[in-house]
Amino acid sequence: MTDTDPRTRPGTVTAVAPSPRPATAPDGTPTPAYVYDLAAVRSAHARLRSWLPEPSELYYSLKANPHPAVVSTLHRLGCRAEVSSPGELGAALEAGVPASDILYTGPGKRDEDIAGALAAGVRDFAVDSVHAVDQLDRAAALHGVRVGYLLRVNPGGGSRGAGLRMTGDPSAFGADAEDVRTRPQRYTGGDHARIEGLHLYLATNIADEAALGDSFGEAIEVARTLCQAVGRPLRTIDLGGGFGAPYAREGELPAYPGLAARLTGELDRALPGWRHHAPTVAFESGRYLTATCGRLLTRVLDVKESHGQRVVVLDTGINHLGGMAGLRRVPPLHPDVVRPDGAGPQDAGRTSTTEPPGPAMICGPLCTPLDTWARSRPLPAVAPGDLLAVPNTGAYGLHASLVLFLGHPAPLEVVTDGGRTVRSDRLTFVRRAEP
Repeated sequence: MTDTDPRTRPGTVTAVAPSPRPATAPDGTPTPAYVYDLAAVRSAHARLRSWLPEPSELYYSLKANPHPAVVSTLHRLGCRAEVSSPGELGAALEAGVPASDILYTGPGKRDEDIAGALAAGVRDFAVDSVHAVDQLDRAAALHGVRVGYLLRVNPGGGSRGAGLRMTGDPSAFGADAEDVRTRPQRYTGGDHARIEGLHLYLATNIADEAALGDSFGEAIEVARTLCQAVGRPLRTIDLGGGFGAPYAREGELPAYPGLAARLTGELDRALPGWRHHAPTVAFESGRYLTATCGRLLTRVLDVKESHGQRVVVLDTGINHLGGMAGLRRVPPLHPDVVRPDGAGPQDAGRTSTTEPPGPAMICGPLCTPLDTWARSRPLPAVAPGDLLAVPNTGAYGLHASLVLFLGHPAPLEVVTDGGRTVRSDRLTFVRRAEP
């Protein structure tokens, strides 16, 4: 849950539970701290919308960054919310997203998860199997409501240039396209839950425009075939995402200047009513919309030499960034760790190291050798207490990490807009008795 210190007011930066002498950044922010810039979120949204065909909808995938300030900003820009857990649903609702603008996805849902979503007013779901269709129909019947769903599809093949392929292999995601094509009656629903669209998400993190266009082109062709097989008008074709972004290293968002024109032509041929929302075409993004809005501020705790290698220990590690890199959910972590805004050694009187810049092993504070970001990565000359920043960590940062491992406090999350701090809070976790 998100615990906001009642002392925190817009324009201030206050830690929920600071250590007795917290290391602070020049602006007073205790470290480690994620800083999210809403102006960068708006810029990324405008950039992505310019690459998409019109008319089309855009979902924000909360898994990238569910901070309420980020979610509410994107919703005000017109994004619907894609969630896949009770926690993400709660984050979307807390951010002011109405239930009618929420799509609840995920390859496996507990009965109580669906019941909670229905009670909150959610009426749009994505399902991945015959069982999931029946499960949703039963739940809707129990609540006395009718719902629509997107059938997620797993076509054959895969997408070149992808950071992570989502289809083409045995997977929890989606029903096999061939089974949907040959036995569509299994997937069209019951009295209370009916198919209203298709959900295709072939791959993620594709920086190359041609490769991304190929991925969407494959999805469009699958949609054309399955729309004919289902034999009824469908409301939505969600083509998923795949938009790339730099992760924990300096860099700019990829440009896709020819994508809209290419997809417009392919959609005209495959789904001729799409310009009139028959069906509505939708896309999803989390990474592209938020990656460049965030940076992780950190302090150096120790600098030493070990067996001829410079080792730098920071006050943050895999518990706050990159914990899922080994699971291939985020790219392997080879971070650029830089002084933010040209900052040098902090605190008058401190003697900085005289070592020249060069490769260093970059480690976190956890009591395990697994807490290593890089074995050998260029790093400026630093000394204990120096402030550093890891850029482009607005997506798959804190919420894709091992925050509970070894019990260190979660980092502060600071939201800025135009250089002004508008919110500061920290995730806390509380053990409570259950009946």
